[in-house]
Amino acid sequence: MESLFDSAARDNTPEPLAVRMRPRTLDEVIGQRHLLGSGTPLRRLVESEAPMSLFLWGPPGTGKTTLAYVVSNVTKRRFVEVSAVSAGVKDVRTAIENARRELGMSGRQTVLFVDEVHRFNKAQQDALLPAVENRWVTFIGATTENPFFSVISPLLSRSLLLTLESLTDDDVGAVLDRAAADERGLNGTVTLRPEAREQLVRLAGGDARRSLTYLEAAALLADDVTVEVVEKAVDKAAVRYDRQGDQHYDVISAFIKSMRGSDADAALHYLARMVEAGEDPRFIARRIVIFASEDVGMADPTALQVAVAAAQAVDFIGLPEGRINLAQAVIHCALAPKSNAVVKAIGAAQADVRAGHIGQVPAHLRDAHYPGAKKLGHGEAYRYPHDFDHGVVRQDYAPEELRDRRYYEPTTHGAEAPVAERWARLRTFLRGGKEG
Repeated sequence: MESLFDSAARDNTPEPLAVRMRPRTLDEVIGQRHLLGSGTPLRRLVESEAPMSLFLWGPPGTGKTTLAYVVSNVTKRRFVEVSAVSAGVKDVRTAIENARRELGMSGRQTVLFVDEVHRFNKAQQDALLPAVENRWVTFIGATTENPFFSVISPLLSRSLLLTLESLTDDDVGAVLDRAAADERGLNGTVTLRPEAREQLVRLAGGDARRSLTYLEAAALLADDVTVEVVEKAVDKAAVRYDRQGDQHYDVISAFIKSMRGSDADAALHYLARMVEAGEDPRFIARRIVIFASEDVGMADPTALQVAVAAAQAVDFIGLPEGRINLAQAVIHCALAPKSNAVVKAIGAAQADVRAGHIGQVPAHLRDAHYPGAKKLGHGEAYRYPHDFDHGVVRQDYAPEELRDRRYYEPTTHGAEAPVAERWARLRTFLRGGKEG
């Protein structure tokens, strides 16, 4: 069996697969459809000869460098890349001066691409301002962090901000298919098995560059890329984890039950298994958000805030960094006091509705804004709580048939204890018992 080590040597193509497969036109770009349609700012930039400046903000592997390269390639402009990790003010000024010289001598414009521009300090970002203001270059800055917090206002206000989204599984799959078949890629020299393709998609986590890196590593081992080959190539012990199989359901079940049991270590173990196996981080995040209300609820209302923040962070930055946000939410939820009173309350309310216990909305609570409503008695005798001490007034709110139903039964766990005490007083007062 011939490996691609030999074919790569014959073809004299030392560039990584991700570089070789970089799109040459906007039409070749996979994903980011909201940025690539007719009449979008990016299209106008490519079709215009005038220089402009923009920031590309999005998770790793979503095509920020690719889009900058495409702009340069299609418009026939020089492409100069500066890394904010290693470059200083001197490097920035040298790149700008060379661009000015090229513009003056040949009229050729330059795309100055600054990767991870959020790492530039204020002085380094200030050095870019003259070039942006005078349009000596087409400046494109790439960042994975919110530019409103990491980029100076004068530079941001003079630039167009474009937000990139994580690639979908279908997008990543299309990237892999193209790389396997295209003459710039593997040129049909390998067979990518469907199950191996699915595993590569999962491992990529929405990162096209990572998917191509893993595919290339697998293709270097064998021309028949199976799940076993992928396992060897990317060194993932849990690569056999199957999102549709028993392993998927067993692990996610153990994950939820470990958080419910307040064992943060066990929950982190199952989180690590899912992350290492390439589980969709958005699926994990959704389960944590559900857990925060279903198993923690009012015992620690901040758990839902943490879970939602983690879900948004994962959607924004992707993996591998997103695993840290997930871990924080897992630890918070696992160690939080527990209460299932919220899920029991809505379940009981829904059960009554399904059983036909509906009743009429009390007349004083009905909408009284439309013509003729007052003639029907709608809104009549409604008492506005804010007009009374403590913002509470005794009146019927539930339908008469359900007046004595009790749905929310809070526990005395954590922050739900004072809620339970207050709700007991309110319920007694509102139902006509002794006030206070």
